[in-house]
Amino acid sequence: MFTLFVLLLQRLGIILVLAFLLVNVRFFRQVINDNSWHAKLILIVIFTIFTVISNLTGVEITRGNTLIQTPFLTTLPQSDSIANTRTLVISVAGIVGGPLVGGFVGLFGGIHRVLQGNFSDYFYIISSILVGLFTGFSGRWLKRAKTYPAPWISALLGIVAEAIQMGFIAVFSGLSLVKLIMVPMMLLNSIGAFVFISIINAYLSNEQQLMAVQTRDVLSLADKTLPYFRQGLNANSALKACEIIKAYTNFDAVGITDRVNVLAHVGAGRDHHLAQEAVLTDLSKHVIASGQARYAYRKSDIGCPHPGCPLAAAIVLPLKIDHQTIGALKMYFTKAEKLTSVEKNLAGGLASIFCSQLALGVAEEQSKLVRDAEIKSLQAQINPHFFFNAINTVSALMRTDVTKARAALMQLSTFFRSSLQGVRETQISLKQECEHVNSYMSLEQTRFPDKYQVIYRLQTKDDVKVPPFCLQVLVENAIRHAFVGRKQNNQIIISVLPQGDQMRLSVADNGVGIPSELIHKLGQEVMTSTTGTGTALVNLNRRLIGLYGRSAALQIKSSSQGTDVSMLIPLQAKALPNSIFNDSEAPS
Repeated sequence: MFTLFVLLLQRLGIILVLAFLLVNVRFFRQVINDNSWHAKLILIVIFTIFTVISNLTGVEITRGNTLIQTPFLTTLPQSDSIANTRTLVISVAGIVGGPLVGGFVGLFGGIHRVLQGNFSDYFYIISSILVGLFTGFSGRWLKRAKTYPAPWISALLGIVAEAIQMGFIAVFSGLSLVKLIMVPMMLLNSIGAFVFISIINAYLSNEQQLMAVQTRDVLSLADKTLPYFRQGLNANSALKACEIIKAYTNFDAVGITDRVNVLAHVGAGRDHHLAQEAVLTDLSKHVIASGQARYAYRKSDIGCPHPGCPLAAAIVLPLKIDHQTIGALKMYFTKAEKLTSVEKNLAGGLASIFCSQLALGVAEEQSKLVRDAEIKSLQAQINPHFFFNAINTVSALMRTDVTKARAALMQLSTFFRSSLQGVRETQISLKQECEHVNSYMSLEQTRFPDKYQVIYRLQTKDDVKVPPFCLQVLVENAIRHAFVGRKQNNQIIISVLPQGDQMRLSVADNGVGIPSELIHKLGQEVMTSTTGTGTALVNLNRRLIGLYGRSAALQIKSSSQGTDVSMLIPLQAKALPNSIFNDSEAPS
């Protein structure tokens, strides 16, 4: 019995060496992770070859229980038996491929054993099929996510599988043979199943760890490429993204296209895969046209017309926004064996994230356009009553003082020009805004001489950027509401003061103040009153929030001594030398 165990251990070594070599083959690892009929057929062929090898390397046992060693046991007298590792192979086939693979490998292994024994011992066909089905169903039930049953469980399945085989041998060949071979073959079958499954699980575990590392790399790449893809799919963003992907992955070349042209290509083949030229490869054209990912394992599958192209394998994935293909992400290898399922998963993750980044860029651009359109629409809502009053004033002056009428008309022209410019721009210089306020106040002073006094307290440069009408609206609001019933001593102070990297703009008056129950509503909602609706303040507040965020919203303080309305916005300037006014009055 011990001699038989040693001899079978040598045969087991052959099977395990072949198993180790097999698991190192990329094609086999891809097949065992594939549930298609084509993959199962390949597994049946592979494991059937292993069962044939197991039969050929078995140990012959004569009727008198004598052991006979031969290099290859091609034929066997009908009176003799054989101890081999066939049941081990069938067990592993069932665990790896399921009952279908296990059953067919058992069928073909049993048939070969019958042919090897000169058409004797037909029970081996039935027993081998049962072993394959048993381990197949058991392995499927015990299989864990991404890996096969634990090695010790596989060893137990191997023992049970061999016990099934021993039961048939006991019935059809006698107990004496079972006593000789049962213990060695059960031990060998359990050890073999343990080691075989351990090898497969080790490789699968390593691939999962590699995938985890590459998932981290995908997230890192996504973070690095986000600023570029948010700009949209163009030559500059594509080139930067390709350089980043090439630097942080093992791909030999990376390319990005739009629907017609190559936007960027980095790495091998860059001498003929040129930016701003038409897409060359048939593979890329097919992906762009179909919107489906494609993989090439041979140079001919890529379809590059350039005779010296070094690219031998490729992953090409569509880049989509709203289910519309706008281009392709291409990753190449110069050696086909480098393309594994890990690289395919990595590429798929990158493509998915890049599509999201491109969609985010489009959404942000659309949001900006909508916001700008809304802001400009709000800016265009100028109070028409002011224009009517100004025109009436000019008309009245035409009868009494033509010179003043001409000056008022020029100020009205300036006001119109500033208003039109403000509608076109979302930010203007402080100098332009103050000129707009001055033209407005000149017209008001023409209507009501010496009624108002405007004082500027500006401590910033005159090219700092401010929203159009931000001061004019507040000054107009003070003129209309702060000095009801007062004909003199009406003062308005305009302040622009820096605060770190921001500046505070405020318009303060010494008017009658605002009722406390109305302060929290100003700038937030339209109100009905005898002096106005507050629409201008609501529009201004919405524009400030749209441009700079909620921190820029209007801040209103009021008492019986007057009102102060202010805003805090980013300090932006081109660095011109001085301010317009320094604690001075506006010209009248």
